Amino acid sequence: MYVLRRISSRISPRPEHLDMSIAWSSVFKRELRLERFLPRVYSTKVPDNAPRAADNEQWLETLRPITHPEQKKSDHDVSYTRHINVPLGEVTSVNYLQRYNKHKHSQGNFVDVRIVKCKSGAGGSGAVSFFRDAGRSIGPPDGGDGGAGGSVYIQAVAGLGSLAKMKTTYTAEDGEAGAARQLDGMRGRDVLIQVPVGTVVKWCLPPQKVRELVEREMRKDNNATLRSILGSTAVNLSVSSDSHRKKIQLYRHEMAESWLFKDKAKEYHENKDWFKDLHKKMGAYDHSLEQSELFNDQFPLAGLDLNQPMTKPVCLLKGGQGGLGNMHFLTNLIRNPRFSKPGRNGLEQHFLFELKSIADLGLIGLPNAGKSTILNKISNAKPKIGHWQFTTLSPTIGTVSLGFGQDVFTVADIPGIIQGASLDKGMGLEFLRHIERSNGWVFVLDLSNKNPLNDLQLLIEEVGTLEKVKTKNILIVCNKVDIDAEKSESFAKYLQVEKFSKSQGWDCVPISALREENIDVLKKKMFKCARQSEFDK
Repeated sequence: MYVLRRISSRISPRPEHLDMSIAWSSVFKRELRLERFLPRVYSTKVPDNAPRAADNEQWLETLRPITHPEQKKSDHDVSYTRHINVPLGEVTSVNYLQRYNKHKHSQGNFVDVRIVKCKSGAGGSGAVSFFRDAGRSIGPPDGGDGGAGGSVYIQAVAGLGSLAKMKTTYTAEDGEAGAARQLDGMRGRDVLIQVPVGTVVKWCLPPQKVRELVEREMRKDNNATLRSILGSTAVNLSVSSDSHRKKIQLYRHEMAESWLFKDKAKEYHENKDWFKDLHKKMGAYDHSLEQSELFNDQFPLAGLDLNQPMTKPVCLLKGGQGGLGNMHFLTNLIRNPRFSKPGRNGLEQHFLFELKSIADLGLIGLPNAGKSTILNKISNAKPKIGHWQFTTLSPTIGTVSLGFGQDVFTVADIPGIIQGASLDKGMGLEFLRHIERSNGWVFVLDLSNKNPLNDLQLLIEEVGTLEKVKTKNILIVCNKVDIDAEKSESFAKYLQVEKFSKSQGWDCVPISALREENIDVLKKKMFKCARQSEFDK
């Protein structure tokens, strides 16, 4: 009316024009009265990708209800899963159980053992929302799905030589909850752990729980030692076997709630027959998710050996899947779904990271036998050298070349081993892991000692039995031949060592590392020891 009067006044003040405006105004009033009985026309429409009841019903019908939904998770229908007993010492680290020497032997920033807690993110919850616009108070459901939780990945990269920069805890982000207008939640951010090449990753128990168990056993038996407890105590693990190797079965925490309700509608829905039927069908959906999680949540019992640089990371723990929004539950029977599905839980596990150096040969000897001096003379490695025990506090790797353009090989030097090392005396066998991968072992003996042959037998006993030593290529090096060289006793000591070495099929070479005597011969024999398989062909 206001608009029409303004227009008519502008057109003309003449009476005939005024009568025409009044006529148009009556028509306009009549249309306004009829508008109440006509269908409404909205300025906005429901999105084309909005869920349809028929589609949801078709999807729900494909879900096969579980015969016994009350069955426990232990019956997870994985027929190849079985339980085995594993010694406690294989799923923990002695270093973390020794209170007083945890950082005793660290040199600088060198760390070769870490126990790390890793946690993947939980999936975000589905949203409960309904389409709204200016002319509609409530429309069809449009709650989006929750985002998947972040995963934990590991990657071996070149250029790193220590685990010192690793954190004690790595936690991936949870997925975000869904939102209105069919918006899915953002996926949680992943976590990438980069480690040096040569790192071995194993599943392990939480250190605190192991310490409590060891303390209880020691209170029961005062004569019990740490290693005896670790060897006699067994851990029951659920494992699955495939054609290649055994895998530890990991489990997620039980879901607190299988549904999320809006506005305290839980009691209302739980008593409805149609909701009970929906719950039974979604039980099959949840069961399929559990089966998928059981398939993915596995870790090799022997661990991951990252002995090569990796272009793509490996997933340690997979994040939880996001929950379904209420838009998935619109059916001809359910027109107002005020509920959604929560996101799946993530995984929380402890892993043992061990750095094992990759070298062709490993030097083994008593303290001050001259291992570091030998490595200094045959390579460009510069380990600290002194006249005291345990000069070497961390493994040192040197590259040895036979000459310009000729073959090269690597040699690893570890701290000296003393009697009782297997009982954790001195440095124990803490750094023996760095020569486990070596093709050969070089035993360095000090001819100035009273009985070098007894020293050799002591080293063999501490690093393992003679049978274990025979699995490696062995070279015996008699160092410090320049000391008392003119005395017959010194020569007799060397002959004893040589005789024993030949009886075992081992090569033996006398040298003086300090004076660089016979070093060239030593290099050739060490190269042969490192490449023995090539010479046997």
